[in-house]
Amino acid sequence: MSGNSSFIAYLNGEFLPLENAFLHVSDLAIQRGYGIFDFFKVQQGQPLFLPDYLNRFYASAMLMGLPVPVSEEELTSIIQALLQKNGQTEAGIKMILTGGYSENGYDPATPNFLITQHALTLPSEAQIATGIKVITHEYVRELAAAKTINYIVGIKLIQQVRAQNADDVLYHQAGVVSEFPRSNIFMVTEENTLVTPELNVLQGITRKNVLELAQGHYKTEVRPITLQELATAKEAFMTSTTKRLLPIVQVDNQIIGIGKPGTVTLSLLKKLVGLEEKYIASAK
Repeated sequence: MSGNSSFIAYLNGEFLPLENAFLHVSDLAIQRGYGIFDFFKVQQGQPLFLPDYLNRFYASAMLMGLPVPVSEEELTSIIQALLQKNGQTEAGIKMILTGGYSENGYDPATPNFLITQHALTLPSEAQIATGIKVITHEYVRELAAAKTINYIVGIKLIQQVRAQNADDVLYHQAGVVSEFPRSNIFMVTEENTLVTPELNVLQGITRKNVLELAQGHYKTEVRPITLQELATAKEAFMTSTTKRLLPIVQVDNQIIGIGKPGTVTLSLLKKLVGLEEKYIASAK
């Protein structure tokens, strides 16, 4: 069982011990891998950027034809109640909406709605100080705009990533970069222009925040990036809820820049941490 078994979970209107939060085998999440989810972090007891995550969750549900059984206002109250029951001020929260208990194992039914709480893990100081290596793989996620539960390719590639002493895998199609299984990618040009892919990517909340934080400091571009262009980048980094900004210093056998985390990356990371602190202070 993943997560902390002592946590309380929410399932279809009930709060219950995580160890009792089960779905029947007829659920389309099990039968066909059909469902969506979203994940946000809680720091100092405050869910960070919650409205943005809820908006994306409901948008993913709409794209997949899955009605969310509660309103955003009701969901916010449920999340606050769950946090209070678990009593953890630092945590990750995962919301899962499935295809429901299908009679024929194919047609969607009434969705099942599950919320679980998890221990929060952030990048280590060593990872930030040294940066990470990633490898590449030709693949584009289906329905990239939706945060679905389909991570088949990313999980399948875990052994390959580890075999090459890397930390993650970057997807591309015909040499045009898109995203990581769980993160967005940015590169910094020699002119200190911040660039992130436009197509075939999930609209990451951290991605959005970084683009906004860069305004007034760096030029930003949302457009295609090729592997060839990435190889000549001054800096590169990934963004996600739990990774924040994690420097990338090597892609396959290509060293990025000088092979160390760059000043633009570290500056934006500092700004992002500051934004999180400001959000927490304003929410109290």
